Amino acid sequence: MAEIQLGVIEARYADMIWEHEPVSSSELVKLTEEAFHWKRTTAHNVLRRLCDKGLFRNDNGTVTSLISREEFYAMQSRQFVEDTFEGSLPAFLAAFTKDRVLTAEEAAKIRKMIDEAEGGAGGDCSGERTAECHTADGTKFESGMDLSGEQFL
Repeated sequence: MAEIQLGVIEARYADMIWEHEPVSSSELVKLTEEAFHWKRTTAHNVLRRLCDKGLFRNDNGTVTSLISREEFYAMQSRQFVEDTFEGSLPAFLAAFTKDRVLTAEEAAKIRKMIDEAEGGAGGDCSGERTAECHTADGTKFESGMDLSGEQFL
C-alpha cells in the first residue's frame, strides 16, 4: 500500500472517526465543532481528503474506515523505521532507549514480541539493559550491534 501522510489535524480527525465509527457525517460535524471549533464545510472538506487518501469511506452519510487505526499506525511506524533507520529495528530501539531506561514491564513486553516474531524461538536477555544478551542460537548481542553482529549508530 502507498504511504499515507497525514497532517496533525487530519490525524486528530482520523482518530476521532476511528473512535466513533461507524459515525454519521452529521455527527462528525457536531464532534468537530466541539473539539476543533470547525464549521460544517471544514469538517466535510477534511473528511473528503481522508476519504481520498483511502482511510475512510463516506457511504450515504455513514463514515467507516477502510484501514483500522492499528493497521494505519503500524504502516506509519514501519515507514518511519525504513526512512530514518534504513529499516533497522535494532537501530531504532537503540536510538529510542539511548536516554531512557526501559521498565521491567516494557522489557518483558518487547522480549515477548521478539519471541513471537521469531516463532517462539526466544532468546536470553534476562539482565539489566547493560547486561549481556544472547539470541536464540546463542549469539552474543551487545548494545550498538544489530542481530547479525554488525555495528550501528
